[in-house]
Amino acid sequence: MHILGGSKTIMLDFFKGKTILITGHTGFKGSWLSVMLEMAGANVVGYALQPPQGENLFGLSHAGKDMVSVEGDVRDYHGLKAVFGKYCPELVIHMAAQPIVRESYENPLYTYETNVMGTVNVLECVRGTPGAASVLNVTTDKVYENREWVWGYRETDPLDGYDPYSNSKSCSELATHSYKKSFLDEKQVPVSTARAGNVIGGGDFAKDRIIPDCVRAAVSRKPILVRNPASIRPFQHVLEPLKAYLMILEQQMQDPGKQGYYNVGPGEEGCVSAGRLAELFCQYWQDGASWEDGSGGSSGEPHEASFLKLDCSSIKGRIGWQPSWEIGQAVKKTVDWFRVYQGHGDVRACMERQIREFLAEEPE
Repeated sequence: MHILGGSKTIMLDFFKGKTILITGHTGFKGSWLSVMLEMAGANVVGYALQPPQGENLFGLSHAGKDMVSVEGDVRDYHGLKAVFGKYCPELVIHMAAQPIVRESYENPLYTYETNVMGTVNVLECVRGTPGAASVLNVTTDKVYENREWVWGYRETDPLDGYDPYSNSKSCSELATHSYKKSFLDEKQVPVSTARAGNVIGGGDFAKDRIIPDCVRAAVSRKPILVRNPASIRPFQHVLEPLKAYLMILEQQMQDPGKQGYYNVGPGEEGCVSAGRLAELFCQYWQDGASWEDGSGGSSGEPHEASFLKLDCSSIKGRIGWQPSWEIGQAVKKTVDWFRVYQGHGDVRACMERQIREFLAEEPE
C-alpha cells in the first residue's frame, strides 16, 4: 500500500502479508500501531471496544479502513475466542486495558477484570490457536514496587504496583509469566511483556493525561494547571514503544531466546518533570500558552508516585532498540499533529509523514 523510506524499512517489511491481531486497537497507541502496520502491508485484525464518543484518533485517522476491526470486550472470552478462531493470527499484541490511574480508583473492579482477566483470556486464546508464533503483552512502567529510587528500575526488581491500575498490570505480568511457563513454552510460542514509560503524541484526547490537558487549556486560552509539576516520568513519543513492540515480535519469532520482560523508555534526558513537559509544550505551541502549579488543592488527590525511571539496558542489548527522538522533538511532533488537527488538515497524512520521518532517523 505505502512504501516506507529510510534505513528501517526492513523492520516493517517483516510484517508484510502476516496476520497480526491487536487488542485495544481503537485506543491512542492502538490507532498509531494500526496505521503503522497498514503502511507495512500487514493483515491487521483489531479487537476492542468502540472508540470513545467525540474526539478519538481511531476515527480521525481512518485507521479502520484497511483492517478488520471487530468490536468486542476482552472480558468476553467467547467473543475473543471466535475472532482468534476465524483469523488464526500469527502475531498477537495485547494492548487492551483500562489505562488511567485515577479511573482505577473509581472503578477498581472493572480495572482488574479488564487488565487481569482480559490478559488471561487473550493468553488462553493463544494457547488454543494453531499457528500462533509470537506474542507480546503490553503492560506499564508502573508495575514495579515504587520506592522513589533515583535510579531506573530493572526487569528483575519486584512487581507490586500501588494503585489498582498499576497493581492490575503487575498481576497481568504474573499471569503472562505463568502461561508462558505452564503452556506456551511447551507449544514453542515465544511470549514477552513490554513495560513502557509514559507516552505522548498527536491524537491523545484522554482525560487526566498531561498533554491532552495542555491542548485543551491552550485551545481555550487558559493557563495549563499541572497537578504534580515536580513528578518525574519517563516521557517518550508514542512511536518509540511501538517500534520496540514490533522489534520484539519479529526477533523472538526468529529466535525464541529473545523472549523476555522488557522496559521501554527514554534515556536520562527524557525523564523530566511534568512541569518541564508543560514548559516544552508552551514553547512549541506559542500563542501565549502558559502553565501554572495546580498542586495547591491536591490534598484529596489519589496517590501517584512522584519519581519513576526505567533501566532499558536489556532491550538495548538483547533486541538492539534505541530511542530516536529526544523529549523536545517528541513534544514538537505532538504539537505539530494537534496544529494540523486544529486547522482541519489531514491528520492521517500527518501520521504517515511522522512515521516515515521516525523510521528514517538513526538513533544515536
